[in-house]
Amino acid sequence: MGNMNNLMKQAQKMQKQMQEQQAALEEKEYCAKAGGGAVEVTVNGSRELKKVHIDPEAVDPEDVEMLEDLILVAANEALHMASEDAAKTMGGITGGLGGFGF
Repeated sequence: MGNMNNLMKQAQKMQKQMQEQQAALEEKEYCAKAGGGAVEVTVNGSRELKKVHIDPEAVDPEDVEMLEDLILVAANEALHMASEDAAKTMGGITGGLGGFGF
């Protein structure tokens, strides 16, 4: 029974660490640029778009599609950065639990 108690304590400790890390990740911001910095997008760890900056020189009324593409590239890269950081951070906590489906 002592072994089960130890296992439960470890699980509770891991859960607390995961909650703390998740809260820290949500506070972080990830910034990505596209078009040589013409478009800059910032997202947070909750994967919410926080800021979009567009260099006025990137605004060409004749080529709106290019600006849309730059925004998509920058936003997707920032979201990818946030996802990778979350996977790396949380994987460090749950890394030893592969056999338990985590």
